[in-house]
This record gives sequence, structure tokens and C-alpha cells, in this order.
Amino acid sequence: MSKSKNNGVDPRTMIARYGADTVRLFSMFAAPPEQSLEWNEAGVEGMSRFLRRFWREVVQHAAQPDHPSVDVAALTPAQKELRRALHETIAKVGDDYGRRLSFNTAIAALMELLNTLQKFDDMSDQGRAVRHEALQAMVLLLNPVTPHICHALWQVLGNAECVLEDVPFPQADAAARVRDRLTLAVQVNGKLRGTIEVAADATRETIEAAAQAEPNVAQFLKDQSVRKLIVVPGKVVNIVVG
Repeated sequence: MSKSKNNGVDPRTMIARYGADTVRLFSMFAAPPEQSLEWNEAGVEGMSRFLRRFWREVVQHAAQPDHPSVDVAALTPAQKELRRALHETIAKVGDDYGRRLSFNTAIAALMELLNTLQKFDDMSDQGRAVRHEALQAMVLLLNPVTPHICHALWQVLGNAECVLEDVPFPQADAAARVRDRLTLAVQVNGKLRGTIEVAADATRETIEAAAQAEPNVAQFLKDQSVRKLIVVPGKVVNIVVG
């Protein structure tokens, strides 16, 4: 797009149609600041849909009668997993904004977190508490890019202070990011044959036994001698047979 070819996009027209926050969000998502931006109205529509989904999620949550505080000791595995995803996102977005200046990946992480949040249908006290924590953090994380909608949603969530001036950027809770369980890929002679889920502190012997007992993996071990079993902590188990 260029002025000389008369094929540029007037930002005022886009802002009038979609709002300033949507245009800002698309501009930050579509290209890093140091690169040229190829305007794509379908992409603007996508950002508009994302903000509308986020708005609905906050409003529906705010309509609940109360929002309990998170009791870390009382969380279920699913609640812990959502909270882990939240604090992983807080850490990533903070790093993307502050060190990497990578706004597009920060926005992508927030979009992924919203998808995760919308699949979480736990309406128990602690389920609502974790959801409240997540939505409040998302408002703060999006605030540098979409300040108008975040100012409104911060108040929808019941907060009196001004999110633009008086609320610090969220900090990741290191304890919340610790995984209780890990999913490991299992390979046989270098080819993926299955996955296993084990406790984060599982012993090597437990991991080896679980890998060999995985039903699909076991099919490839029949009538074979296990020559070597390699465990890469937190990632993969490779069984060499022959």
C-alpha cells in the first residue's frame, strides 16, 4: 500500500467501523513494529471477534452472585491446570512486552488463554475464583494494547480503581507454574507410538514401566528385545528394540 498508488487504508475509516482498540490490536498482531504491515480486513474482523468473545466472557462471569478468593490448597487438578496456564501466560506476555518487544506473540498467547478459559466450565466456588483471577489478569495484560475496552471491563469485574493508572502489571506466581503431571511422548526406534501421563516427580523406573505398558507401544514391543531405554526428562521416552 502506498500514497502514490492511492491504495492505502484510512485509519479513521477503520476506527469508525471497528473501534480504535480493534485496529490497534490487529496492527500489533499482524506484524512486529519493525516490519511493514500488510492490511487485511479479514484479520481485523478476527480481532473484533476475539474482543467480543472476551467481552462476553467477562460480562457472563460478572453476572455470578459472588467471586470467591482462590484457595490454592483446595484446587482440583483441572483448576490447577487453568491456573498454571494463566501464570504461564502472565510470564510470557510480560517477557514479550518488556524484553522481546514481540507484541504479536503476546496477543497470540492471550487468545490461546481465552480459548482455554472458554473450555473451563467449572462453576464451583474455586472454579469461579480461578476464572475471576484469570479474567482480571487478562484485562491487565491486554490493557497496553486495548486500553478502552480494558478500562470498561475492569469496572465490570467490580474494581473501582482506574486500570490505566492505578493497577500494577500482573506478576506470575512461580508455584502456580509447577506441573503436577507431565505428558511424555513414547517412541519405539525413533518413531512416535504413544503418549503417557505421569506424576511430575515420577521415578525413572515408573516412567519406563508406564511407557512399555502403554497399549499402542506394547504392540511394537511384542517378540522384540528391548536393547535400550532412553528417558529425556519432561519430554520423551525412546525405546530401542531389535
